[in-house]
Amino acid sequence: MLPKIARIQLMSSHPQVYDPCDDSFALVDALLADRSNLIKHRPSICMEIGCGSGYVITSLSLLLGKEYSGGAYYIATDINPHAVTVTRETLESHGCHAEVVNTDIALGLEKRLARSVDVIVVNPPYVPTPEEEVGCSGIAAAWAGGENGRRVIDRILPVADGLLSDKGWLYLVTLAANNPLELCLEMRKKGYASRIILQRSTEEESLHIIKFWRDSDVLMDANERVTVNKTGNGMASESAAFSPFSIWRRGNQNV
Repeated sequence: MLPKIARIQLMSSHPQVYDPCDDSFALVDALLADRSNLIKHRPSICMEIGCGSGYVITSLSLLLGKEYSGGAYYIATDINPHAVTVTRETLESHGCHAEVVNTDIALGLEKRLARSVDVIVVNPPYVPTPEEEVGCSGIAAAWAGGENGRRVIDRILPVADGLLSDKGWLYLVTLAANNPLELCLEMRKKGYASRIILQRSTEEESLHIIKFWRDSDVLMDANERVTVNKTGNGMASESAAFSPFSIWRRGNQNV
């Protein structure tokens, strides 16, 4: 029997809330492809940042399902109060439960959840737009990402780093225009291995679902490759050759 995911017929909606679309489906398909690893991972806390309609957090709860006897606590956040209502309704219609919080990324939750979240899923606003559209009111805030589509992504990643447990995994939707390789390199400096677990091209965009996880070898390697040379003005410089493609190979391939 195929694992369950959220059903479109049971989804709640609102004119100011982003409905499930290609990016939502791609993220859930990536979670489905990684389902056996997720079950073995035995997450205690799962979180979605920017839950929108609730399609992804509901699908995550359903696909882990009863096969994961340990159970997990689910949390979802969104800055849009309408999305909070819609997500709660979507969860309820599927017989699922999560704590749904109206907040910006994880504001007010960071201390409580520090280094304790085992799975974070994010479908951020990633579309390149004029900077003034970022964080605007209305549904456009769900996709407006500013220059290169990175404004919100670059705010989310440090927060996710503070929330993820030692065994934490982050699943992130990106667009080719967001420069996924650069994102992986930035996370590598913080000790994360990464791999693209799903790529999908539509008529309008090329999507990459990236999975990040903490890896002590990557952190050690990054530290060894960085040599800090004090200059006359006290500034630091970074040196040492690095092949960016190594990030796809490093780390435990069972994650």
